[in-house]
Amino acid sequence: MTGKEKRQTYKMQNILHTHTHKHFTPFQVIILGFAGVILLGTLLLMLPVSSQSGQPTSIIDALFTSTSAVCVTGLIVFDTATYWSVFGQAVIIILIQIGGMGVITVASSIAMLSGKKITLMQRSTIQEALAAPKVGGIVRLTGFIIKTTLITEIAGAVLMSPVFCKKFGILRGIWMSLFHSISAFCNAGFDLMGSNEKFSSLTFLAENPVINIVIMSLIIFGGIGFLTWDDIRTNKFHLKKYRMQSKIILCTTAMLLLIPALYFFFIEFRDEPISRRIWTSLFQVVTPRTAGFNTVPLNTISEAGLGILIILMLIGGAPGSTAGGMKITTIAVMFKNSISVFRKKEQAQFFGRSVSDDAVKSAATIFLLYTSMFISGGIVISIIEDMPLTVCLFETASAIGTVGLSLGVTPTLCTASKLILAALMYLGRVGGMTLVFAALSSKTKNISKYPQEKIIVG
Repeated sequence: MTGKEKRQTYKMQNILHTHTHKHFTPFQVIILGFAGVILLGTLLLMLPVSSQSGQPTSIIDALFTSTSAVCVTGLIVFDTATYWSVFGQAVIIILIQIGGMGVITVASSIAMLSGKKITLMQRSTIQEALAAPKVGGIVRLTGFIIKTTLITEIAGAVLMSPVFCKKFGILRGIWMSLFHSISAFCNAGFDLMGSNEKFSSLTFLAENPVINIVIMSLIIFGGIGFLTWDDIRTNKFHLKKYRMQSKIILCTTAMLLLIPALYFFFIEFRDEPISRRIWTSLFQVVTPRTAGFNTVPLNTISEAGLGILIILMLIGGAPGSTAGGMKITTIAVMFKNSISVFRKKEQAQFFGRSVSDDAVKSAATIFLLYTSMFISGGIVISIIEDMPLTVCLFETASAIGTVGLSLGVTPTLCTASKLILAALMYLGRVGGMTLVFAALSSKTKNISKYPQEKIIVG
């Protein structure tokens, strides 16, 4: 960084520091923005026009569905196709689109289209929402995200429309194609397949190559992160020019897809015909990346297979993406730091670059935060519902990872358990660290240090 850039950065930080004492911080804006959209979605889904029966939906069920949609999770208490009207389905898919792209990104895009100038405070908020490394160029990046998102979703809908139009007719087929394209790209997992069988997801299309390829591609593309897209667009196939973060995301994503797929292919689905075996193995390792679709009944998968799905759900996708979870980079940093400790190196390294101590501390904190909430939530629900702990842990992992996969127990839960899952979905989408920073941002930093004393660990 040049001297001029340092001075500019310092000046911007001072401006932001002064500004944030009078207004909400970027972290507070993010959490309040998501909460506001969830509340609005709840009110709309409670309306009689939102249900096919014409009856109003209870506030708890509407709140749960709205939270699941905005937090792009996919856990549901009612089958989306058979309970909600076209209006209700439209509300859900709009909430998914807003939640997937990010409340701040959508609001900023509306402001840009209306010709309003984006202030420095707003740019800083967008930066935090997108997990961008710097404020500079953030408006250009936002425009790129909006354009790429719309093009990708329309392309996905066009590719799937022949399959859905053939089965459901032209108008309903187009609507289903668009709905599933947005839901897949935003890693939401909501589907409209309940007209065949309630809560069936994509099981009857398990061997359809078009649906499998398009849905999996949309999930992966949406889950690798907006900054990775920008790297791909800017540097094309010149991988050496990519950011270290983009390289980590792409390499880790490939490993998290390949290794579990081999397990499912050779062990979990070894008795299936070869064609179905290939498609189901691939789809089952892609969908836990916080998408929530499934092409096989999950209650037919062994406990070992469910354990792998839980791990994948907790990891999730990339930072600054439509996916949730503790994030790929978190796991990669923790793994590399462990390797560096084993090899007695001072710092974790990726591709000839070292990782800062702050990144390692943040990764450890996020890991502890997510695992604590995942386990404690599962235990509490298990006690309340008197259900096996494994089943409850699967649901809480799905909630905090904003995945949406379920063993079929979510619709049967009581109000308290639904509220726990809703809270986990919210925490998983906005990010635990965002909530912590939002709560503590006004606190004065403690610059004093206590004397050090050695402690033995391990």
